Amino acid sequence: MQTRLIPMLIAFLMALLPGFVTAQEPLRLTLDQGVVEPMPYAVPNFVPETSAAMTHAENISRVIAEDLTGTGLFREIPRDAHISGISSFGAPVQFADWKAVNSQALITGAVSTDESGRIIVKFRVWDVFAGQELGQGMQFASTADGWRRLAHKVADQVYARLTGETPYFDSRVVFVSETGPKNERQKRLAVMDYDGSNVQYLTGSQSIVLAPRFSPGGDRVLYTSYETGFPRVHVLTVGDVQSRILQANDGVMSFAPRFSPDGRTVVYSLTQGSNTDIWAMDVASGATRRLSVSPAIETAPSYSPDGSQIVFESDRSGTQQLYIMPAAGGEATRISFGQGRYGTPVWSPRGDLIAFTKQNQGRFHIGVMRTDGSEERLLTASFLDEGPTWAPNGRVLMFARETQGAQGASALYSVDISGRNLKRVRTPAGGSDPSWGPLQ
Repeated sequence: MQTRLIPMLIAFLMALLPGFVTAQEPLRLTLDQGVVEPMPYAVPNFVPETSAAMTHAENISRVIAEDLTGTGLFREIPRDAHISGISSFGAPVQFADWKAVNSQALITGAVSTDESGRIIVKFRVWDVFAGQELGQGMQFASTADGWRRLAHKVADQVYARLTGETPYFDSRVVFVSETGPKNERQKRLAVMDYDGSNVQYLTGSQSIVLAPRFSPGGDRVLYTSYETGFPRVHVLTVGDVQSRILQANDGVMSFAPRFSPDGRTVVYSLTQGSNTDIWAMDVASGATRRLSVSPAIETAPSYSPDGSQIVFESDRSGTQQLYIMPAAGGEATRISFGQGRYGTPVWSPRGDLIAFTKQNQGRFHIGVMRTDGSEERLLTASFLDEGPTWAPNGRVLMFARETQGAQGASALYSVDISGRNLKRVRTPAGGSDPSWGPLQ
Protein backbone atom coordinates (compact mmCIF):
# COMPACT_ATOMS: atom_id res chain seq x y z
CA MET A 1 0.00 0.00 0.00
CA GLN A 2 1.27 3.41 -0.94
CA THR A 3 -0.21 6.76 -0.05
CA ARG A 4 -1.49 9.44 -2.36
CA LEU A 5 -2.31 12.95 -1.26
CA ILE A 6 -4.84 14.78 -3.43
CA PRO A 7 -4.86 18.18 -1.78
CA MET A 8 -7.80 19.62 -3.64
CA LEU A 9 -10.27 17.88 -5.88
CA ILE A 10 -11.67 19.44 -9.05
CA ALA A 11 -14.35 21.15 -6.98
CA PHE A 12 -11.84 23.53 -5.47
CA LEU A 13 -10.25 24.39 -8.82
CA MET A 14 -13.69 25.01 -10.28
CA ALA A 15 -14.55 27.18 -7.28
CA LEU A 16 -12.61 29.94 -8.99
CA LEU A 17 -15.17 30.01 -11.81
CA PRO A 18 -18.16 32.37 -11.44
CA GLY A 19 -21.32 30.75 -10.29
CA PHE A 20 -19.81 27.38 -9.44
CA VAL A 21 -21.24 25.98 -6.20
CA THR A 22 -18.73 24.35 -3.89
CA ALA A 23 -20.86 23.78 -0.80
CA GLN A 24 -21.68 20.25 -1.94
CA GLU A 25 -17.99 19.30 -2.22
CA PRO A 26 -16.51 19.42 1.31
CA LEU A 27 -12.82 20.07 1.78
CA ARG A 28 -11.06 16.74 2.30
CA LEU A 29 -7.64 15.27 1.65
CA THR A 30 -7.88 11.88 -0.01
CA LEU A 31 -4.99 9.69 1.16
CA ASP A 32 -4.48 6.92 -1.33
CA GLN A 33 -1.36 6.46 -3.50
CA GLY A 34 1.55 8.79 -4.12
CA VAL A 35 1.99 12.32 -2.88
CA VAL A 36 1.10 15.32 -5.01
CA GLU A 37 1.13 18.59 -3.11
CA PRO A 38 0.49 19.46 0.56
CA MET A 39 -2.74 21.30 1.27
CA PRO A 40 -2.18 25.02 1.99
CA TYR A 41 -3.80 26.19 5.21
CA ALA A 42 -3.64 29.17 7.56
CA VAL A 43 -3.71 29.38 11.33
CA PRO A 44 -3.61 32.99 12.58
CA ASN A 45 -2.59 33.51 16.21
CA PHE A 46 -5.48 32.48 18.42
CA VAL A 47 -7.24 35.40 20.08
CA PRO A 48 -6.38 35.89 23.79
CA GLU A 49 -9.65 36.60 25.60
CA THR A 50 -7.97 37.27 28.96
CA SER A 51 -4.66 38.96 29.69
CA ALA A 52 -3.24 35.79 31.27
CA ALA A 53 -3.89 33.91 28.01
CA MET A 54 -1.77 36.05 25.70
CA THR A 55 1.36 33.88 25.71
CA HIS A 56 -0.61 30.66 25.63
CA ALA A 57 -2.67 31.86 22.65
CA GLU A 58 0.41 32.33 20.48
CA ASN A 59 2.15 29.18 21.70
CA ILE A 60 -0.89 26.97 21.15
CA SER A 61 -1.45 28.19 17.60
CA ARG A 62 2.26 27.58 16.84
CA VAL A 63 2.16 23.99 18.08
CA ILE A 64 -0.98 23.33 16.03
CA ALA A 65 0.87 24.55 12.94
CA GLU A 66 3.93 22.43 13.77
CA ASP A 67 1.75 19.33 14.17
CA LEU A 68 -0.03 19.77 10.85
CA THR A 69 2.98 20.86 8.80
CA GLY A 70 5.10 18.11 10.34
CA THR A 71 2.92 15.44 8.69
CA GLY A 72 4.05 16.52 5.23
CA LEU A 73 0.38 16.60 4.21
CA PHE A 74 -0.16 20.31 4.88
CA ARG A 75 1.66 23.56 4.03
CA GLU A 76 1.16 26.61 6.24
CA ILE A 77 0.57 29.98 4.59
CA PRO A 78 3.21 32.29 6.20
CA ARG A 79 1.73 34.76 8.60
CA ASP A 80 3.31 37.73 6.87
CA ALA A 81 1.23 36.78 3.81
CA HIS A 82 -2.08 37.06 5.68
CA ILE A 83 -4.23 39.92 4.43
CA SER A 84 -6.64 40.02 7.34
CA GLY A 85 -6.49 38.66 10.86
CA ILE A 86 -9.03 37.37 13.35
CA SER A 87 -10.09 40.12 15.75
CA SER A 88 -12.41 37.97 17.85
CA PHE A 89 -13.56 34.38 17.89
CA GLY A 90 -17.09 35.30 16.77
CA ALA A 91 -16.08 37.79 14.06
CA PRO A 92 -17.12 36.99 10.46
CA VAL A 93 -14.38 35.37 8.40
CA GLN A 94 -13.24 37.37 5.37
CA PHE A 95 -13.07 34.40 3.01
CA ALA A 96 -12.01 36.51 0.02
CA ASP A 97 -8.82 37.50 1.86
CA TRP A 98 -7.93 33.88 2.56
CA LYS A 99 -8.76 32.82 -1.00
CA ALA A 100 -6.39 35.51 -2.26
CA VAL A 101 -3.46 33.85 -0.47
CA ASN A 102 -4.60 30.38 -1.63
CA SER A 103 -5.44 29.10 1.83
CA GLN A 104 -7.80 26.19 1.34
CA ALA A 105 -8.37 25.56 5.06
CA LEU A 106 -8.46 28.07 7.90
CA ILE A 107 -8.19 27.39 11.64
CA THR A 108 -9.39 30.07 14.02
CA GLY A 109 -9.48 29.99 17.79
CA ALA A 110 -9.41 31.77 21.10
CA VAL A 111 -7.78 31.12 24.46
CA SER A 112 -8.95 32.20 27.89
CA THR A 113 -8.25 31.42 31.53
CA ASP A 114 -10.70 30.89 34.38
CA GLU A 115 -10.49 31.81 38.05
CA SER A 116 -8.67 28.58 38.93
CA GLY A 117 -5.98 29.25 36.32
CA ARG A 118 -7.17 26.63 33.87
CA ILE A 119 -6.66 27.28 30.15
CA ILE A 120 -9.66 27.03 27.85
CA VAL A 121 -9.18 26.72 24.08
CA LYS A 122 -11.98 26.92 21.54
CA PHE A 123 -11.55 26.63 17.79
CA ARG A 124 -13.20 26.31 14.38
CA VAL A 125 -12.08 24.82 11.07
CA TRP A 126 -13.19 26.50 7.84
CA ASP A 127 -13.39 25.41 4.22
CA VAL A 128 -12.24 28.67 2.64
CA PHE A 129 -13.45 28.08 -0.93
CA ALA A 130 -16.85 26.78 0.18
CA GLY A 131 -17.12 29.58 2.74
CA GLN A 132 -18.39 27.29 5.46
CA GLU A 133 -17.35 25.65 8.70
CA LEU A 134 -16.16 22.04 8.73
CA GLY A 135 -17.92 20.29 11.59
CA GLN A 136 -18.78 21.98 14.85
CA GLY A 137 -16.66 24.33 16.91
CA MET A 138 -15.16 22.67 19.97
CA GLN A 139 -13.34 23.58 23.14
CA PHE A 140 -10.86 21.87 25.47
CA ALA A 141 -9.60 22.83 28.92
CA SER A 142 -6.63 21.87 31.10
CA THR A 143 -4.28 23.14 33.77
CA ALA A 144 -1.67 25.66 32.66
CA ASP A 145 1.10 23.09 32.35
CA GLY A 146 -1.02 21.06 29.91
CA TRP A 147 -1.17 23.74 27.22
CA ARG A 148 0.83 21.67 24.70
CA ARG A 149 -1.61 18.80 25.03
CA LEU A 150 -4.47 21.21 24.33
CA ALA A 151 -2.69 22.24 21.13
CA HIS A 152 -2.25 18.59 20.13
CA LYS A 153 -5.95 17.93 20.75
CA VAL A 154 -6.95 20.81 18.49
CA ALA A 155 -4.52 19.64 15.79
CA ASP A 156 -5.96 16.12 16.07
CA GLN A 157 -9.46 17.42 15.38
CA VAL A 158 -8.26 19.46 12.41
CA TYR A 159 -6.34 16.50 11.00
CA ALA A 160 -9.34 14.19 11.36
CA ARG A 161 -11.70 16.64 9.68
CA LEU A 162 -9.39 17.31 6.74
CA THR A 163 -8.28 13.72 6.13
CA GLY A 164 -11.06 11.57 7.53
CA GLU A 165 -8.41 9.52 9.34
CA THR A 166 -7.68 8.82 12.98
CA PRO A 167 -5.15 11.37 14.28
CA TYR A 168 -2.05 10.80 16.43
CA PHE A 169 -0.72 14.10 17.84
CA ASP A 170 -2.07 13.69 21.38
CA SER A 171 -0.01 10.57 22.03
CA ARG A 172 3.17 9.67 23.86
CA VAL A 173 6.23 7.57 23.12
CA VAL A 174 8.28 5.59 25.63
CA PHE A 175 11.92 5.08 24.62
CA VAL A 176 15.44 4.48 25.89
CA SER A 177 17.25 7.78 26.48
CA GLU A 178 20.98 7.40 25.81
CA THR A 179 23.89 9.53 27.00
CA GLY A 180 27.66 9.14 27.03
CA PRO A 181 30.17 7.75 24.51
CA LYS A 182 29.31 4.75 22.39
CA ASN A 183 31.42 2.29 24.40
CA GLU A 184 30.07 3.52 27.77
CA ARG A 185 26.52 4.42 26.93
CA GLN A 186 24.14 5.03 29.83
CA LYS A 187 20.51 4.12 29.23
CA ARG A 188 17.30 4.91 31.06
CA LEU A 189 13.63 4.77 30.25
CA ALA A 190 11.90 7.99 29.32
CA VAL A 191 8.50 9.04 28.03
CA MET A 192 7.73 12.04 25.83
CA ASP A 193 5.07 13.61 23.65
CA TYR A 194 5.07 12.25 20.10
CA ASP A 195 7.12 15.27 18.93
CA GLY A 196 9.86 14.91 21.58
CA SER A 197 8.53 17.50 24.03
CA ASN A 198 7.79 17.02 27.76
CA VAL A 199 10.40 14.32 28.36
CA GLN A 200 10.06 12.54 31.73
CA TYR A 201 12.47 9.91 33.00
CA LEU A 202 11.05 6.69 34.40
CA THR A 203 14.23 4.89 35.55
CA GLY A 204 17.79 5.70 36.51
CA SER A 205 20.84 4.75 34.46
CA GLN A 206 22.35 2.27 36.96
CA SER A 207 21.24 -0.76 34.93
CA ILE A 208 20.88 -1.43 31.21
CA VAL A 209 17.28 -1.18 30.03
CA LEU A 210 15.97 -2.29 26.65
CA ALA A 211 12.84 -2.50 24.51
CA PRO A 212 10.14 -0.62 26.47
CA ARG A 213 6.59 -1.31 25.26
CA PHE A 214 3.45 0.64 26.17
CA SER A 215 0.32 -1.16 27.30
CA PRO A 216 -2.81 -0.63 25.15
CA GLY A 217 -4.09 1.90 27.70
CA GLY A 218 -0.78 3.71 28.06
CA ASP A 219 -0.73 3.26 31.84
CA ARG A 220 1.98 0.56 32.01
CA VAL A 221 5.30 -0.12 30.32
CA LEU A 222 7.00 -3.46 29.78
CA TYR A 223 10.77 -3.47 29.41
CA THR A 224 13.86 -5.62 29.78
CA SER A 225 16.33 -4.80 32.56
CA TYR A 226 19.73 -6.21 33.56
CA GLU A 227 19.25 -5.09 37.16
CA THR A 228 19.61 -8.66 38.49
CA GLY A 229 22.53 -9.51 36.21
CA PHE A 230 20.30 -11.39 33.77
CA PRO A 231 17.90 -9.81 31.28
CA ARG A 232 14.45 -9.98 32.91
CA VAL A 233 11.09 -8.61 31.93
CA HIS A 234 9.80 -5.82 34.19
CA VAL A 235 6.49 -3.99 34.22
CA LEU A 236 6.31 -0.33 35.30
CA THR A 237 3.24 1.67 36.24
CA VAL A 238 3.65 5.07 34.61
CA GLY A 239 1.56 7.01 37.15
CA ASP A 240 3.66 6.19 40.23
CA VAL A 241 6.80 5.00 38.39
CA GLN A 242 6.84 1.72 40.30
CA SER A 243 8.21 -1.41 38.65
CA ARG A 244 8.44 -5.13 39.40
CA ILE A 245 9.90 -8.22 37.77
CA LEU A 246 7.20 -9.94 35.76
CA GLN A 247 8.93 -13.30 35.42
CA ALA A 248 10.81 -14.48 38.51
CA ASN A 249 12.63 -17.76 37.71
CA ASP A 250 16.22 -17.31 38.88
CA GLY A 251 18.89 -17.70 36.25
CA VAL A 252 16.41 -17.61 33.37
CA MET A 253 16.65 -14.87 30.77
CA SER A 254 13.40 -13.25 29.61
CA PHE A 255 13.23 -10.37 27.16
CA ALA A 256 11.42 -8.74 24.19
CA PRO A 257 8.02 -8.43 25.94
CA ARG A 258 4.85 -7.02 24.46
CA PHE A 259 1.24 -6.69 25.66
CA SER A 260 -1.73 -8.33 23.98
CA PRO A 261 -4.32 -5.89 22.56
CA ASP A 262 -6.53 -6.31 25.66
CA GLY A 263 -3.59 -5.83 28.05
CA ARG A 264 -4.27 -9.09 29.90
CA THR A 265 -1.44 -11.13 28.45
CA VAL A 266 2.25 -10.52 27.93
CA VAL A 267 4.10 -12.39 25.19
CA TYR A 268 7.90 -12.55 25.47
CA SER A 269 11.03 -14.60 24.77
CA LEU A 270 12.44 -17.01 27.35
CA THR A 271 15.87 -18.61 27.18
CA GLN A 272 16.42 -21.97 28.88
CA GLY A 273 19.86 -23.42 28.28
CA SER A 274 20.66 -22.82 24.62
CA ASN A 275 17.05 -22.61 23.52
CA THR A 276 14.93 -19.46 23.13
CA ASP A 277 11.18 -19.72 22.53
CA ILE A 278 8.08 -17.53 22.64
CA TRP A 279 6.05 -17.69 25.86
CA ALA A 280 2.89 -16.00 27.12
CA MET A 281 1.97 -14.94 30.64
CA ASP A 282 -1.40 -14.06 32.13
CA VAL A 283 -0.74 -10.72 33.87
CA ALA A 284 -3.29 -11.26 36.65
CA SER A 285 -2.39 -14.81 37.65
CA GLY A 286 1.21 -15.08 36.50
CA ALA A 287 0.41 -18.37 34.72
CA THR A 288 2.69 -19.04 31.75
CA ARG A 289 2.50 -21.20 28.66
CA ARG A 290 4.95 -21.98 25.89
CA LEU A 291 3.83 -20.93 22.41
CA SER A 292 6.70 -22.07 20.18
CA VAL A 293 8.72 -25.28 20.32
CA SER A 294 11.84 -25.11 18.20
CA PRO A 295 15.61 -25.43 18.63
CA ALA A 296 15.92 -22.06 16.90
CA ILE A 297 16.13 -18.60 18.47
CA GLU A 298 12.63 -17.12 18.37
CA THR A 299 11.98 -13.62 19.63
CA ALA A 300 10.39 -10.17 19.08
CA PRO A 301 6.74 -11.30 19.16
CA SER A 302 3.95 -8.86 18.27
CA TYR A 303 0.18 -9.44 18.33
CA SER A 304 -2.23 -8.68 15.51
CA PRO A 305 -4.74 -5.95 16.46
CA ASP A 306 -7.50 -8.52 17.03
CA GLY A 307 -5.22 -10.66 19.24
CA SER A 308 -5.66 -13.78 17.11
CA GLN A 309 -2.13 -14.06 15.70
CA ILE A 310 1.49 -13.32 16.59
CA VAL A 311 4.28 -12.30 14.24
CA PHE A 312 7.84 -13.00 15.40
CA GLU A 313 11.39 -13.48 14.15
CA SER A 314 13.15 -16.85 14.04
CA ASP A 315 16.29 -18.37 12.54
CA ARG A 316 14.66 -21.81 12.17
CA SER A 317 15.25 -21.65 8.39
CA GLY A 318 18.95 -20.91 8.89
CA THR A 319 18.61 -17.13 8.57
CA GLN A 320 16.65 -14.54 10.55
CA GLN A 321 13.15 -14.40 9.03
CA LEU A 322 9.57 -13.46 9.97
CA TYR A 323 6.83 -15.94 10.86
CA ILE A 324 3.17 -15.80 11.90
CA MET A 325 1.49 -18.27 14.25
CA PRO A 326 -1.84 -18.45 16.10
CA ALA A 327 -1.88 -16.51 19.38
CA ALA A 328 -2.39 -19.77 21.28
CA GLY A 329 0.72 -21.26 19.66
CA GLY A 330 1.00 -23.90 16.99
CA GLU A 331 2.30 -24.16 13.46
CA ALA A 332 4.02 -21.04 12.13
CA THR A 333 4.02 -19.74 8.56
CA ARG A 334 7.03 -17.92 7.12
CA ILE A 335 6.16 -14.59 5.47
CA SER A 336 9.56 -13.02 4.58
CA PHE A 337 11.37 -14.26 1.48
CA GLY A 338 13.48 -11.34 0.26
CA GLN A 339 17.23 -11.03 0.32
CA GLY A 340 18.80 -10.41 3.74
CA ARG A 341 17.69 -10.86 7.34
CA TYR A 342 14.47 -9.67 8.94
CA GLY A 343 13.72 -8.79 12.56
CA THR A 344 11.73 -6.71 15.10
CA PRO A 345 8.34 -7.16 13.37
CA VAL A 346 5.38 -5.16 14.64
CA TRP A 347 1.79 -5.34 13.44
CA SER A 348 0.09 -2.15 12.24
CA PRO A 349 -2.88 -0.89 14.32
CA ARG A 350 -4.92 -1.13 11.11
CA GLY A 351 -4.04 -4.81 10.79
CA ASP A 352 -3.01 -4.57 7.13
CA LEU A 353 0.78 -4.23 7.37
CA ILE A 354 3.75 -5.49 9.35
CA ALA A 355 6.74 -3.21 9.86
CA PHE A 356 10.20 -4.69 10.32
CA THR A 357 13.96 -4.12 10.38
CA LYS A 358 15.89 -5.57 7.44
CA GLN A 359 19.64 -6.07 7.12
CA ASN A 360 21.01 -6.62 3.62
CA GLN A 361 24.38 -5.96 1.95
CA GLY A 362 25.73 -4.04 4.91
CA ARG A 363 22.77 -1.67 5.20
CA PHE A 364 19.83 -1.56 7.59
CA HIS A 365 16.31 -0.66 6.51
CA ILE A 366 12.89 -0.01 8.00
CA GLY A 367 10.27 -1.63 5.80
CA VAL A 368 6.66 -2.74 5.61
CA MET A 369 4.93 -5.72 4.00
CA ARG A 370 1.47 -7.19 3.82
CA THR A 371 0.63 -9.77 6.46
CA ASP A 372 1.13 -12.54 3.90
CA GLY A 373 4.61 -11.18 3.08
CA SER A 374 3.63 -9.60 -0.24
CA GLU A 375 4.28 -6.01 -1.38
CA GLU A 376 7.44 -5.53 0.64
CA ARG A 377 8.65 -1.92 0.59
CA LEU A 378 11.78 -0.47 2.19
CA LEU A 379 11.22 3.02 3.60
CA THR A 380 14.70 3.90 4.88
CA ALA A 381 18.35 2.92 4.50
CA SER A 382 21.36 3.75 6.67
CA PHE A 383 24.29 2.34 8.61
CA LEU A 384 21.84 1.20 11.33
CA ASP A 385 18.07 1.69 11.36
CA GLU A 386 16.07 -0.58 13.65
CA GLY A 387 13.06 -1.13 15.91
CA PRO A 388 10.01 0.42 14.17
CA THR A 389 6.89 1.36 16.11
CA TRP A 390 3.52 2.46 14.71
CA ALA A 391 1.65 5.70 15.36
CA PRO A 392 -1.87 5.03 16.70
CA ASN A 393 -3.40 5.65 13.25
CA GLY A 394 -1.02 3.32 11.37
CA ARG A 395 0.27 6.02 8.99
CA VAL A 396 3.62 6.94 10.57
CA LEU A 397 6.52 4.86 11.88
CA MET A 398 9.12 5.89 14.45
CA PHE A 399 12.46 4.07 14.73
CA ALA A 400 16.02 4.37 16.03
CA ARG A 401 19.03 5.33 13.89
CA GLU A 402 22.68 4.94 14.89
CA THR A 403 25.48 6.72 13.02
CA GLN A 404 28.73 5.02 12.10
CA GLY A 405 32.10 5.07 13.90
CA ALA A 406 33.43 5.33 17.43
CA GLN A 407 31.69 8.68 17.84
CA GLY A 408 28.42 7.37 16.42
CA ALA A 409 25.27 8.66 18.08
CA SER A 410 21.73 7.34 18.41
CA ALA A 411 18.58 9.28 17.56
CA LEU A 412 14.89 8.75 16.91
CA TYR A 413 13.38 9.33 13.47
CA SER A 414 9.92 9.12 11.95
CA VAL A 415 8.78 8.37 8.41
CA ASP A 416 5.45 8.09 6.62
CA ILE A 417 4.51 4.64 5.35
CA SER A 418 4.95 6.03 1.83
CA GLY A 419 8.65 6.45 2.62
CA ARG A 420 8.30 10.24 2.55
CA ASN A 421 8.69 12.87 5.25
CA LEU A 422 11.70 11.29 6.97
CA LYS A 423 12.69 13.52 9.89
CA ARG A 424 14.49 13.43 13.21
CA VAL A 425 12.47 13.57 16.42
CA ARG A 426 13.82 16.20 18.79
CA THR A 427 15.03 14.68 22.06
CA PRO A 428 17.39 16.13 24.73
CA ALA A 429 19.88 13.27 24.22
CA GLY A 430 20.24 10.15 22.10
CA GLY A 431 17.39 7.69 21.84
CA SER A 432 16.55 4.12 20.87
CA ASP A 433 13.81 1.47 21.19
CA PRO A 434 10.77 3.74 20.77
CA SER A 435 7.26 2.45 21.49
CA TRP A 436 4.29 4.61 20.47
CA GLY A 437 1.46 4.71 22.96
CA PRO A 438 -2.27 5.10 22.30
CA LEU A 439 -4.13 8.30 21.48
CA GLN A 440 -4.82 9.99 24.81
